[in-house]
Amino acid sequence: MPNLNLSLATCDYDHVRDLMSGVVRAEGIDITPMIFDEPHYIFHRATNFGDFDVSEMSFGRYVSLVSRRKNEMTAIPIFPSRMARQSAFFVPKGSRVKKPEDLKGATVGIPEWTQTATIYARGWLQNTVGVDLRSIKWLQTGVDMPGRPEPQPPKLPKGVKVKAVTDKSLSDLLLDGSVDAVLSALPPKPVRDGDPRVSRLIKNSTKVEVDYYKDTGIFPIMHVIVIKNSVLEAHPWVAANLYSAFDEAKNRGVERALKGSHAIYPIPWGVDAAREAQNLFGDDIWPYGIEPNRATLEAFVHFSHQQGVAYRKLKPEDLFAKQTLEVIKT
Repeated sequence: MPNLNLSLATCDYDHVRDLMSGVVRAEGIDITPMIFDEPHYIFHRATNFGDFDVSEMSFGRYVSLVSRRKNEMTAIPIFPSRMARQSAFFVPKGSRVKKPEDLKGATVGIPEWTQTATIYARGWLQNTVGVDLRSIKWLQTGVDMPGRPEPQPPKLPKGVKVKAVTDKSLSDLLLDGSVDAVLSALPPKPVRDGDPRVSRLIKNSTKVEVDYYKDTGIFPIMHVIVIKNSVLEAHPWVAANLYSAFDEAKNRGVERALKGSHAIYPIPWGVDAAREAQNLFGDDIWPYGIEPNRATLEAFVHFSHQQGVAYRKLKPEDLFAKQTLEVIKT
């Protein structure tokens, strides 16, 4: 029998590269790779048009769809993008907000209420720092361009209000002083440009993020890999075979990062950074599967329901293809 041909859309991650290039092969599957610079472009096309058989997907968007039983795709516990998000708060010069606790009663701009990064950051703000999200005036617009729509409709908790802004971007709001802070996965353009009028709220954010992981075991998962339900219904074996191939590609990428004989990445002391991560996370610095990530997954479904992104309470097992709930070890 010929192999099953599946389109696969992701960003250009080193830990996915060997699968996309064909160095690693998923048993019984021929991949048609589609590599994009912008993940939101993938999310939009996958959610609204079903353009890909397999694709990268916003974790927040996916959880929202699952909670409403509107997902036309099912995830496997492969996590191409992970980033801690205490570093995602930005303030204008002269803001009254000097520390996270000062966000109580503040005006804060966000690109989306359902953006994965903001869900994690608000979860930390509410559950660890102790800031009531109802006390904040939330303004929603695009990071650098005004008018960004909310991709999934949140069921906002009672007392939480989010106002859409159509004529200004988050960058504009930062510079003209209309907000006390901005919370965004993508730093606004003035921050990226090094404009002295804006800065990160938490200056020692890396230490705060590492300490948060040490205290909670939470290392935020931004994106998951999803497979069309129609593919899984016809070929249920695809989930486990793709999981194994993604895992092998990731292991090869981690091995490259730790090798140390020559500079694989254009990052000075990059090998030292990878080894420091290994000291923190253990041998597998980028684990896939449910069990190694249970603390993160349980926190995210809790934050999502708490913030109205998820319409109902979910468990990690509700999110992933049944063939990948347990990983067989040899």
